[in-house]
Amino acid sequence: MNIVFKLIGTLVSIGAGFAANKLVDTVWEKSTGNKPPKDGTDLEHSLRSALVFALVSSAVAAVIQVLAGRGTQKAIARFNHSTDEV
Repeated sequence: MNIVFKLIGTLVSIGAGFAANKLVDTVWEKSTGNKPPKDGTDLEHSLRSALVFALVSSAVAAVIQVLAGRGTQKAIARFNHSTDEV
């Protein structure tokens, strides 16, 4: 069962990361009026905006990773607790 929980936790993290990436991109575009500086081909973006985008993206990714891990651990604990009662 432990492998199943790890697989579910990984899938939840990937899905949450994908959703957070889309959210950060959308918020960046709405707040700055520019596309996110991801590929480095658009030289109109300054180094400052690229660094700020990288910091925001990594901070959001770290928060999502922690929340997904905690949620998975709570689900595992709930599952283990419910199987003990049966």
